[in-house]
Amino acid sequence: AFLLFAAPLVEIIPLAALVGVMFMVVIGTFEWSSFRVLGSVPKMDAFIIVLVSVVTVMHDLAIAVLVGIIVSALAFAWEHGKKIHAHVRIDEHGTKVYELQSALFFGSAQSFKDLFDPLNDPQDVVIDFKKARVYDHSAIEAINKITERYADQKKFLHLLNLSKECQELLNKADNIVEVSVIEDLDWHIADDRLD
Repeated sequence: AFLLFAAPLVEIIPLAALVGVMFMVVIGTFEWSSFRVLGSVPKMDAFIIVLVSVVTVMHDLAIAVLVGIIVSALAFAWEHGKKIHAHVRIDEHGTKVYELQSALFFGSAQSFKDLFDPLNDPQDVVIDFKKARVYDHSAIEAINKITERYADQKKFLHLLNLSKECQELLNKADNIVEVSVIEDLDWHIADDRLD
């Protein structure tokens, strides 16, 4: 009501007085305890607190909230994407099957490599990419490293439902036994190189 009906009276108040009032509002509403927790919260959360505070001062609160939401969402997606999930089972023939359930990219490549145990796995191991996608060259290199680790143990690695984008892998990996391509589901057998 004051702003709607007494706006001409607000114009009489000196700007310096309004700045002082604004400083008191900021001091009263700022969550000062956030400085104490900066050392104990995750680094990304601390970064977002500082980022939102700086953007609020530099621009305004609406932009700061938007930036904070975007950075938080990206951080969550990055952390979630780094962990690759697989359903592991042994089929009726004694073959160990890893059914991947996540995206394989540079962020999850190390997590992917840690899933496998070539030393203790059976003679035949299947990696099924039906519910997973390979997104970049780092992921292809991670798959190549796994094939080398199984080859060192004289074990056979079968890659199923690998997409056409991963055909580059087939030129590098000498020990792939079976590969099916998602689009046409052609099955190939290779000993040293797939033609």
